[in-house]
Amino acid sequence: MPSRLLLQMHRCFSRSHVVQIAARRSYASTSPPPSSPPEIYDVVCVGGGPAGLSLLSGLRTSKATSNLKVALIESQDLQKNKLYNASPDVFSNRCSSLTPASVKNLNDMGAWLHVDASRVQPYQEMQVWDGVSDSRISFDWASATTPFAPRNSSQPKTIAYMIENLNITSTLLSRLSELGGVTTFSPIRVESIELGQETPDLDLRSWPIVTLSNGKTLAARLLVGADGANSPVRTFAGIPSRGFDYNRHGVVATLKLEGPGWGGPEHKIAYQRFLPTGPVAMLPLPGNMASLVWSTVPERAAKLKTLSSEDFTAMVNAAFRLSTTDLGFLHTLPAGQKDEVAWREQHTSINEWNIPMRVVGVLEGSVASFPLKMRHADTYTGERVALVGDAAHTIHPLAGQGLNQGQADAAALVRTIEAAVLHGQDIGSVISLESYNSERYAANNALLGVCDKLHRLYSVESGPLVPLRSLGLKAVDMMGPLKGFFMRSAAGTG
Repeated sequence: MPSRLLLQMHRCFSRSHVVQIAARRSYASTSPPPSSPPEIYDVVCVGGGPAGLSLLSGLRTSKATSNLKVALIESQDLQKNKLYNASPDVFSNRCSSLTPASVKNLNDMGAWLHVDASRVQPYQEMQVWDGVSDSRISFDWASATTPFAPRNSSQPKTIAYMIENLNITSTLLSRLSELGGVTTFSPIRVESIELGQETPDLDLRSWPIVTLSNGKTLAARLLVGADGANSPVRTFAGIPSRGFDYNRHGVVATLKLEGPGWGGPEHKIAYQRFLPTGPVAMLPLPGNMASLVWSTVPERAAKLKTLSSEDFTAMVNAAFRLSTTDLGFLHTLPAGQKDEVAWREQHTSINEWNIPMRVVGVLEGSVASFPLKMRHADTYTGERVALVGDAAHTIHPLAGQGLNQGQADAAALVRTIEAAVLHGQDIGSVISLESYNSERYAANNALLGVCDKLHRLYSVESGPLVPLRSLGLKAVDMMGPLKGFFMRSAAGTG
């Protein structure tokens, strides 16, 4: 009896386990069953953002993978991802800080030749300081060396490049158009993703079958999810994504400064001040324009978005000049921040040379906000599935590394697919994809952890932790080689 009971239990468990796997390997909204055989593709990429477009550009550029049959699915109109307004006084509020490593990757695939260089701003220095203690660290290549560690002439002089996201996607779309060979479905939604079936010609039982809103079905030897934090591809693969909300919102805006910046047109400086509610950063754009990213609690973010342009401008200036106590009071005022900030600045000692140039205006309609989250998928790969960009991870914006992580993911996945093709392997097998997962998961996990800990460290407003973190900041600022290591890591060159 006991053995028979165990056998029945084992059969029930096995049947249940198979059902669970089958349930995980599906994603559907509402779609009728396909009426015709699916079109066969080597790589199907869902998502036409920077990560997905970089992946496809890399695959089409590489001699090893240029003959693969590839498709792109994007729910939005890709034409809206192109840069049309080239006015020097109008910049999108969605900007990113591209590292030299990301720019090199775009250049290697021939995409950087298509960039609108007049709208890209390199910066060579970054000033970061504690909003409570005023301890400061300066990141620039000159200060990252010592007499005992002479400057390397081959060392990059640029920390990063500020660029509109639309400039990146427009650049990549131009390169893909030049290369050709990508079947594009846009604007078309993914209605469902399910495992295929065995046919007389091909066994598709392990292949993802993507059903589109136009009724077409695509069979993917490798399905790539570049489809954002709520990735349908990740849902289909049954890959959990774990993390938490920061209870913070990122307020973004495009600013106009009273001049081109303290460093002049040839030496641009980025500024970041860590406040207890979150960091506020001002990043240089061409001319006298700048991009704002202000992480703060949801209530304050909502308040900032209701202010007049004059009061909002005053609050941005105050964020880099006044005490955290003053800022807290200013957020309680229903209006009139402009006059209140002017009065408080008269009674505050301010060193204008260590902070950003004053903001004189904000681009109309550019003030927006978004919730900040940290998410990380348990793995980036499954059977015939790979995740890149936000589908695999989302990070706090304090280090400006989110888009760069996606670029590094795309480059690594291209190398992985290249290796599989050159060795005659199945590009969708778990074994072929393992090198991508092992390379990118560890690197991204480390960066996610560092940014999360920095956020928590600087969220403390009082107590013994404040002088300790200030001491650490001063120590790093005085140690050229260590600071150089941090800068090379941030630039993706070390």
